[in-house]
Parts: sequence; C-alpha cells; structure tokens
Amino acid sequence: MRRKMESNGEASGRIVSIDRMRGFSLLGILLVNMISFHSPYFSIDPETWWNGNINVFTYRFIDVWIQASFYPLFAMLFGYGLVILRERILDKGLKFTPFVVRRLSLLLLIGCLHAFLIWEGDILITYAVCGFVFLFFLGWSAKRLMIAGLVIYIVPNVFLVWMLGAASAVEGGAAFSMYDAQAAKQAMTVYQTGSFAEVTEQRMTEWYKNNNLTGLFFYLITILPLFLIGAGAAKMRLFEQVHRNKKKIGAFAAGLAAIGLLIKFVPYLYGRTYWTDYAQDIFGGAMLAMAYALIIALLSESRKMDRVLYPLEAAGRLSISNYLFQSIFSTMVFYSYGLGYYGDVSIFAGTMLALSIYASQLAFSSWWLKRFYFGPVEWLWRSGSYLHIQKFKKPPGI
Repeated sequence: MRRKMESNGEASGRIVSIDRMRGFSLLGILLVNMISFHSPYFSIDPETWWNGNINVFTYRFIDVWIQASFYPLFAMLFGYGLVILRERILDKGLKFTPFVVRRLSLLLLIGCLHAFLIWEGDILITYAVCGFVFLFFLGWSAKRLMIAGLVIYIVPNVFLVWMLGAASAVEGGAAFSMYDAQAAKQAMTVYQTGSFAEVTEQRMTEWYKNNNLTGLFFYLITILPLFLIGAGAAKMRLFEQVHRNKKKIGAFAAGLAAIGLLIKFVPYLYGRTYWTDYAQDIFGGAMLAMAYALIIALLSESRKMDRVLYPLEAAGRLSISNYLFQSIFSTMVFYSYGLGYYGDVSIFAGTMLALSIYASQLAFSSWWLKRFYFGPVEWLWRSGSYLHIQKFKKPPGI
C-alpha cells in the first residue's frame, strides 16, 4: 500500500507496509541484541547461564521466534528500498552511481562509529560492504535477481549444513556449544570494571572475530542474497500489489511460517548439534522473516489497522536513529562507564527492559514525526547523500 505523505520537497509517496516492517524488525533486533548487551552471550551456554525456568523459557522463545528472523527481514527491505531509491533518483534526472556511493560510504562511516565506539555487534558496516557488491546486480531483472538470490543463499548453505552434519557424525553427534569460560570471564571483567579505552579494545577484538575474511564469506552467502531477493520483490512491485494477490500471499505466508517454525524447532527435537543450530538460523530464520513481512503487508491493506500499525510505521521511518539509540542506551546501562550492570541481569529482566525501550521508541517516534520530516541520523545521512541540507523541522500546523 502506498500513501501520499506530507510534502517535504518531494512528490512521491511511501510504501507504508515497508516502514511498518522496518519498525517491527527493530523489536526483534533489540530482543536479540539485548542478550549481548548485558551478557557474554557468544561465550556462554544460554540454557544454564541464568537460573530458573522463566529464563530458560525466555531464551527458547527468543531462539525460536526471534533469533535470526529479523536481520534477514531488514536485509531484504534494504534491497527492496535501494531499488525504489534508484527509481526515484533517476526520475529526478540525477546520476544514481555517485549518489549511492556517497550513501553507502556514509552508512559505512556510521557503522564504524557504532561498532568501534558504541557496540561491536553493528550490522551497518556489513550492509554497506554488501551494498557495494550489490550494486553490480541492481540493474538485473526481477527474475534474475530472485534466482540469483535463492541460488547464492541455498546452495552454499545447504552444503555447509551437510558438512556440519558430517562433522557432527564424526564426533559422535556431539552437542553444539559456544561455551568459552575464559572469553566469558574476560568480557565480564572488562565490561564491568574496565576503562573506556579497555572496553573499546575489547569491543574491537570481539568485532574482528566476526568480521574477518571468513566473516565476509558468510555475509556474502547470507546477507547479499537477501538483498537480491528483496530487490527482485521490489521490481515485481510485491508490496504495492498485495490487494491483487491476498489469497496467494496469505497461503504463502502460512506455508513459510509453518516450515520456518518446523526448522526452528529441529534443535529441540533432535538435539543441538552444529548442523541443527546452523540450519535453524539460516533456513528457519529466513523463512520466518519472509512470513513476518507478508503478514504485515496483508495487515497493511486494512485501513482499520492504520491506527494500530502507525507506531510501527513511525519507528520504521526512524529506523537507523532508533537502532543506534538502542545500542547507546543499553551500553550506558550495562557497561562500566555507565551504570555497570553487565553480567548482573537475567535474560528475562533484559527482555523486559528491551520491551520497555521499544515501547518508548514507538511513542517517541510517533511524536517526533509530527514535528520533523526525518530522524536525526536519517536527516544527516540524507543531506550527505544529496550534498544538500534537507528540510528537517515541519512548519507549525502541518
């Protein structure tokens, strides 16, 4: 569904369902990231780290319904949005290549500031780097983009699942575990009591573990193909034509959700091994992400849902500002140079905090957009991309 927005110097409308998907994805991203904000998540066994059934239930709920199901959604929307942006830039008679190079370069800069000065789990650097590669595919047809995206995603990841399954069989079906007592102790010590310089050194070390050449390979077979799939959907005008295909989209969403959840439950049915854990995230997560997107697209076709979904829409229009605020606020609560609660919060308490932060962001985003055209980071990013200061504050009474 498209809606004509208030004038800010442009005549084009927005696809509100996409903004709502972005707003919804911010919730899932925060729920997953919050675990890493307050605990050494990648070095612990989350089934035993926190005591009590409520913590085990909370972890498993996030693991099944949230984990690895929201960054794919954001990635597909990134590809979808870049196709729309290209069309708008060309319609204005501007050159797209220098514009998008500036835009991705600025995103890379924002990501570097976020990763090295705030939180190592940044995704913006990855999006910017994959975005530069994605430019070579952007001119392809919808069909070629879809096929390429699916092939690049499915083939190498099926092979990896097979390899991990073989390795697990050789090891006698050994259970998957990320537990590293020394790394967990190091993170606890630095984030609880370290200086800002020591925290920054720890942050950069942890960032590099996931962002080396091996990490780049994984991003090229997980993030990049999702860009392609999103771009293919954009060229098919998928979310602009939902009203024409409601039954098909509904059936497809139900099928994706059912298969995605089945794969998500595999580690709980057959045990956590290397291959079950990887398949759970890569295939179950992506299918559930697509189902979430289609469900929001269907709900957005009902005018009765506009008031309910508007807070998601507002949060989605401020997605980068909200994403960065989540990191800034959370690290100031948990790190030593803030309140220093790192390691002292259970996953249940952290999840309640995340829900509170998100609810506040929904309310604040709705308030903000009544007064301003863009979020603060979005305004800076847009102004730098266009090399022209954009309108920011709305006139009274608009």
